[in-house]
Amino acid sequence: MAEQEQNHILVIDDDTRLRRLLRRYLTENGFLVSEASNPDEARRLMASFLFDLLVLDVMMPGENGFSFAKSLREKGNMIPILMLTAMGEIQDRIHGLESGVDDYLSKPFDPKELILRINSILRRTFMSAPKEKETTLHFGSTTYHMDRGALEQNGVFVSLTSVENDLLKKLAAKAGHEVTREELASSMETENERTIDVQINRLRKKIETDSKNPRYLQTVRGKGYLLLPD
Repeated sequence: MAEQEQNHILVIDDDTRLRRLLRRYLTENGFLVSEASNPDEARRLMASFLFDLLVLDVMMPGENGFSFAKSLREKGNMIPILMLTAMGEIQDRIHGLESGVDDYLSKPFDPKELILRINSILRRTFMSAPKEKETTLHFGSTTYHMDRGALEQNGVFVSLTSVENDLLKKLAAKAGHEVTREELASSMETENERTIDVQINRLRKKIETDSKNPRYLQTVRGKGYLLLPD
């Protein structure tokens, strides 16, 4: 079924405690949240998921927030960015804005102000271009965001390998219809159908309450598999 997706925010900060606090607070306020401890980790996540906004710290070991934001803009990535910093000097704010960030919030800050600024950025960003609805499939408390290739449980994203995601996408595209092992093997560029069975078992552990008695990802004896979302 198609439904309005939640906004997905990526928090990038080397302070583990602050990341977790932000994740909890943002989740409580209706956002989906992922975390990265540095720009390299953020880039890897951004290659796999579509984010609506970055909450980006300035001071991090190695590449700082200014450099990361500038590199995104130079590559044409215009994702909204809210920058967090312990620095309050006017010149630092100017530097951040020159790097392409959308707004700036100095630490320490009131969490309510953080939410207000995020919502303000999102309104400005999407006012002239409303977000499209995406296809989501539900497996009890688990949701698969098909367009994003993301599996989510109660606001927390579950790790999917590229192979698992490819398989789930193939099954999701034909939800309610059987997909043969041959079709799945072809999509994985393998002739070993046993490999498919192993990967299916891994997927079941992530979407089923009881993977040994699957409700959503069923075996069609002698043929293949059948995905039956709610």
